[in-house]
Amino acid sequence: MTNSQDSAAPPGGPAPVGGPAPVGGPAPVGGASPTGASPTGASRAGTTPAATAPTPPLPGRREWAALVVLILAVTLLAVDGTVLYLAVPSLTADLAPTATQILWIGDIYSFVLAGLLVTMGNVADRIGRKRLLLIGAAAFGVASMIAAFAPSAGMLILARALLGLAGATIMPSTLSIIRNMFHDPAQRTRAIALWSAGTMAGSAVGPLVGGALLEFFWWGSVFLINVPVIALILILGPWLLPESKNPRSGPIDLLSAALSVAAIVPLVFAIKQVVGGGELPAAALAAVLGLAAGAVFLRRQKRLTVPLIDVNLFRISAFTGAVAASTLSVFAFMGMLYFFSQYLQLVRGYSPFFAGLAEMPATLASLVVVAVVGVALARLGRGRAIAVGLGVGAAGLAFLGVAEGLPGYLGIGIALAVIGLGTGLAMTLSTDAVVAAAPPERAGAASSISETGFELGVALGIAVLGSLHTAIYRAYLTIPAGTPADVAAAMQDSLAGATAITDGQNTALLALAQDAFTHGTQVTAYVAAVILALAAAVAWRLIPSDTRSTS
Repeated sequence: MTNSQDSAAPPGGPAPVGGPAPVGGPAPVGGASPTGASPTGASRAGTTPAATAPTPPLPGRREWAALVVLILAVTLLAVDGTVLYLAVPSLTADLAPTATQILWIGDIYSFVLAGLLVTMGNVADRIGRKRLLLIGAAAFGVASMIAAFAPSAGMLILARALLGLAGATIMPSTLSIIRNMFHDPAQRTRAIALWSAGTMAGSAVGPLVGGALLEFFWWGSVFLINVPVIALILILGPWLLPESKNPRSGPIDLLSAALSVAAIVPLVFAIKQVVGGGELPAAALAAVLGLAAGAVFLRRQKRLTVPLIDVNLFRISAFTGAVAASTLSVFAFMGMLYFFSQYLQLVRGYSPFFAGLAEMPATLASLVVVAVVGVALARLGRGRAIAVGLGVGAAGLAFLGVAEGLPGYLGIGIALAVIGLGTGLAMTLSTDAVVAAAPPERAGAASSISETGFELGVALGIAVLGSLHTAIYRAYLTIPAGTPADVAAAMQDSLAGATAITDGQNTALLALAQDAFTHGTQVTAYVAAVILALAAAVAWRLIPSDTRSTS
């Protein structure tokens, strides 16, 4: 396997044409005019006009096969972010964790993952993206086995932290390898569409996989399922994946790395505290500390010769708009999934496995993006195509709000497909724009910006939309007079509490809670639709849409 340096021209690619001739060099053969035309106005066979730009090499079977390895990796990470939800009751019965330990088992993965993305993206640029991905994949497999057979809650928390660390090495490496493997812009966009579909599919399929495994196996199986996938990556990766790195990289600024962690982790912690009903003073303090560290981090990046993040990129409206569009797409999609899964199970009565199946239209529609993204980009240009995707996603969310109040599943399935198509298109093109904005040698750092936006979008989507949904549920719920205090408190807390305490005995009270929950789900879907519509307007205005450069 060759070690392709980012500064080198693509293998087999022609040298740039049309550059100035050396001083004193001979005139072009044939007496061509300065414009490159022949005296007769016709070109002879086998000659290339001087103005012809070099054509990027098209990917072959090896590159597309390597893409499958990268999609496997990112899908696995997305599955691992959601698969644990259904396993909490069984692991609680087995390991007897405290309430605090249960929170850490769920949260430590995203804390470590989000906090280290920026640093690991820069490490990949320096030591090699392929090398770091394979190291991270091996660590992910080992951490999965530790988690599966953890004898105590403390050991499980440690294993989850190791999974987050390994995931932080894998995520930016996948995108930066795609950036350096697909030189043709149209082919790179299709590759990122498949990559994005893998990310969305993994998030949606996580509960489905977890439900299927827990039907037959113990809670550790949700971690052990990672091992054969990791083995496949470690077998195929060294053979298929090309190596690339920044040949002019300097040492990583350790203070900047620490500041990036100090900025992101407290913010994610604050968001999770708000969602989980934690102490608001602690959440506010964490948010202030995170914002302060972030401000110091940004000031330091402006003074460094080789910063972790090139903050000047954010002065480009197209780059900032693309990051915002990608983050908001994930915000709406993951925020919707958070409470929609509960709606399917607690209101519609679906089992966890069938609830996962019911959400599949969104995943399948995101795969269709691969077929339409090229046409959308050529016809509309990047900015307008992203705006249209966000608009389609907004329409799907609005229709979902209507369908949730109707009997049957057909309307819900159609709405999910529209949401998956729209957000998938927007996320694909915006991610492609972010990755392409940086030079290839800085692909890891640029990818980490996109991935950090993804993680923050997930956290913010669950926090904002989840909190809004809870507030609407409690405001809309009407508890009849004379209801026992413990029953009323459980109903006011959540639909899950109402379902547990009524236990099928008082269907009238349960119906009131289900009606309030459905109302909250509908209103939240409408709010998310408005947010995506506003994001579409911003994308239309900020991100350029020159179809000549994309066709």
